[in-house]
Parts: sequence; structure tokens; C-alpha cells
Amino acid sequence: MSFEERNTWAGLIASVPGIAVYVVWMLWASRDTPVDRIDWVWPMASTIVASIVVAIVLSIVWGIVLSRRDPETDHRSDVRDREIATLGDRVGQAFLVFGGLAALVLCAVQAPWFWIANAVYAGFALSAIIGSMARLALYRRGMP
Repeated sequence: MSFEERNTWAGLIASVPGIAVYVVWMLWASRDTPVDRIDWVWPMASTIVASIVVAIVLSIVWGIVLSRRDPETDHRSDVRDREIATLGDRVGQAFLVFGGLAALVLCAVQAPWFWIANAVYAGFALSAIIGSMARLALYRRGMP
């Protein structure tokens, strides 16, 4: 497994639970508080930072374990890894654009900041998840 594939797995493993925690947190908060009064900034920031830290730690630990288990194997990135990363990023960027467009529409109708921020967050979340899944599919099935 290459460095890039391992990082893709680590990012996916860390981001999905982080996104789920944030969604549950917001659903829990919205049960008795109007959405325009929900304190969403710190929950959003903390789950994003926690997901990034978990992905980094997981990638480092995973790399150490793999290098100790099989020290002779070269785990460096190659041309194929870069092409897969590029294609995965292209797929993910489409969802980032959708989130941005949704945020623009919400700004145009003067929606509460909660909805605008969560539209952007959803775009980033979908971009990370779908882009990672596309990369992993390309690793498993090969390049088109």
C-alpha cells in the first residue's frame, strides 16, 4: 500500500466519524433551541480539528507499523498515485462547488448563518468523503 493510499484511508476513517459527531451534536442542540441560536462555531471547529489530528496520527502510526512489518517494501508515491489523487480531487471538488453554491443562495435569501455555515461544511464533508471513495475505487479497480 502506497503512502497516498494509506493517507486516503486514514482521512476517510477519521472524517466520517467526525462528521457524524458534528451532525449528531447539531441534531441534539436543535431539539430544544431554534437553529439561529445554536452555538455551531465551536462544535464545527472542534470536530474539524479533531478529525485532522486523528487522520495525521493514524497515518503516522499506520506508516510506522507497515515499515516495521515489511522494511524492504517501498511505500513512496509514484505517477499512478499522483494521477489517482488528481482524479479523486476532481470528483470531490464538484461537491465543494455544490456547497459553495448552496451557501451563495442562502446568503441571497438572507438565511441564518447556521444554514450558510452548514452548507459550506456539507460541501467540504461530501468533498472529502466522495473524493476519498473515488480515490480508493481507482486504487482497487485501476485507472480508466
